[in-house]
Amino acid sequence: MSVLKKTQPMSTGEPARALWISTLAFTICFAVWTIFAIIGIRIKQELGLSETQFGLLVGTPVLTGSLVRILLGIWTERYGGRLVYTLTMLAAAVATFLLSYATTYPQMLIAGLGVGLAGGSFAVGVAYISPFFPAQKQGTALGIFGAGNVGAAVTKFAAPFVLLAWGWQAVAEIWALVLAAMALVFWFSTSDDPAFRARRNRGVARKSLLQEFAPLKNVQVWRFSLYYFFAFGGFVALSLWLPRYLVGVYGFNLETAGMVAAAYSIPGSIFRAFGGFVSDKKGARSVMYATLAVSAVATLILSFAVTPAAFIVVVFVLGFFMSLGKAAVYKHIPVYYPESVGAVGGVVGMMGGLGGFILPIAFGALKDMTGLWSSCFLLLFVVVSIAFVWMHLSVKQLERRGLSSQAVAAS
Repeated sequence: MSVLKKTQPMSTGEPARALWISTLAFTICFAVWTIFAIIGIRIKQELGLSETQFGLLVGTPVLTGSLVRILLGIWTERYGGRLVYTLTMLAAAVATFLLSYATTYPQMLIAGLGVGLAGGSFAVGVAYISPFFPAQKQGTALGIFGAGNVGAAVTKFAAPFVLLAWGWQAVAEIWALVLAAMALVFWFSTSDDPAFRARRNRGVARKSLLQEFAPLKNVQVWRFSLYYFFAFGGFVALSLWLPRYLVGVYGFNLETAGMVAAAYSIPGSIFRAFGGFVSDKKGARSVMYATLAVSAVATLILSFAVTPAAFIVVVFVLGFFMSLGKAAVYKHIPVYYPESVGAVGGVVGMMGGLGGFILPIAFGALKDMTGLWSSCFLLLFVVVSIAFVWMHLSVKQLERRGLSSQAVAAS
């Protein structure tokens, strides 16, 4: 009874406010995280970078933004998402602003490490948003939050105009100032999440690091990570690879190829919210089965020569189901690991981010080794097939153990 008196109940509009402000913040974070996709081209020209150096420059924020997700997820559990989210945005804003003063390649790589913090905000947002919503609505809420991936398209559309008008340094400075302003808006317009408030009011001792990482010994966590490696990592990789693919295979000009890639990215991000809604209504397992099955068929088709029109249709179908899968993966986490959303969500997010870093490199290496542009889709077919078989065998094992249909449906 005393605990109830100490714990302040949520106001009616608090969950919605936390969700929408967090989603806006994540959109801006994602726009900052992908800033090198535009300004990196001009930096390459100015510094005379090789293709390898350019690839490392573009990939550094993606890599660091992925690796830091575990730490940020755990910090969110310990210190609360409101504080960690705000500090993450401010730190990324400072690094992005300082990037505009970098003049050498090493300086830009160091700045890129800081810019990568913006991508790590995803793990913070997931752990922060989840406690505001009951289990039957968490899929929809996290799907809406994840739609902040559309920030990549914001950078692709807006940054070139700023770059042409004032230079790449202005892009870094403006993006940094917008992110810093968003951090202040977030801090002053949101409150601590209910789970953190309850732990603080009850005086619950913080978990040790061993306790934080304990769920990671479960193979199930790594199975979820493989799903996200494909659904998110594969989606990001294709967003980066499609312009080169369309130019190389079909002879599209760069402008047309870029527009197709942007058109692939935007609905692919927005439909993530729909994927969360469907996961709440139909179950995450059903959505993952559909995602992996359709993706396997789509990647197999794209592994063969198809017409440009057929390619665009099939790749858009693939992107749509990847978006559903991204949401379904994160529907699982608060269901199975409600006390470790930060750590588990951080690991799964890290693996997805690493997919976005590793797969484009693998696509290029396979193209060099085989001479086949379609080898990238053969690789994705292998990954998604392994994920599908692993999931199916795991579900059957759960059924044999006699678990409830509700538990199996969420697996």
